[in-house]
Amino acid sequence: ETLVLNAEESIREIEVRLFKEVCAILSKSVLKLLETAKALAELDVLSSLAEVAALGGYIKPDVHEGSELEIHEGRHPVVEQLLKNDRYIPNDVIFEKGEVVRVITGPNMAGKSTYLRQAALIVLMAQMGSFVPAASAKIGLVDRIFTRIGAQDEIHAGQSTFMVEMVEAANILHHATSRSLLILDEIGRGTSTYDGLSIAWGIIEFIHNHPHLRAKTLFATHYHELTQLAELLPGIRNYNVAVSEADGKVVFLHKIVPGAADKSYGIHVARLAGVPREVVHRAKE
Repeated sequence: ETLVLNAEESIREIEVRLFKEVCAILSKSVLKLLETAKALAELDVLSSLAEVAALGGYIKPDVHEGSELEIHEGRHPVVEQLLKNDRYIPNDVIFEKGEVVRVITGPNMAGKSTYLRQAALIVLMAQMGSFVPAASAKIGLVDRIFTRIGAQDEIHAGQSTFMVEMVEAANILHHATSRSLLILDEIGRGTSTYDGLSIAWGIIEFIHNHPHLRAKTLFATHYHELTQLAELLPGIRNYNVAVSEADGKVVFLHKIVPGAADKSYGIHVARLAGVPREVVHRAKE
């Protein structure tokens, strides 16, 4: 028993001594090791970006200190990898001179959110020194990318979806500058239609009119009333997701085109999702 108990203690002592000896030897070369690790990490990042760019057909963006945002045939780097049998439909994000807010309408599942995200990702990739998934891109430096996408309920914090949405919107409106890029997806949907629409309307007007804001903004919405803003404010443009309708069937073309959407096709999406036929017919009625 004494032998066994002493052996365990001896093992620990020997291990600690050996560990300290190893540390002492390594500490003499710590700078070399850290520099090597840093160089390898940098090579790892650059080779990964190069491999992705070569395999994905990415191009070198023109990043400059101006304020333009001009992406021709941009693609979402992740979504295009997931589409095995379908062709990814590329889209332009070209802000005209004087354009501040782009209001994007169109049905669910048609590609609004993907369009918003790909714009943010391409700007982010360009500024971190990567090639980007597009035909060509001219990108003026942005100081920050602000996003309000998806509804993450913070029930544990006693905050509703709408409260979280408004806290994030407030943060954006207080901290964004004219050099920021704002990605806003369906703001105001967490409350009653009239309140939500009014808040969305107010936010767009604030971004457009505030002298220190006027940040480039992509604003996706189901509130078709917001498309009227393009007639009232000079820096607002309407875009929508193209839809082909024939023989009662609807096909989403995933192409973003100028103009406002005339319908939301929500009932069609419900039918695609497998909602019972009686419910769909009743909804149509």
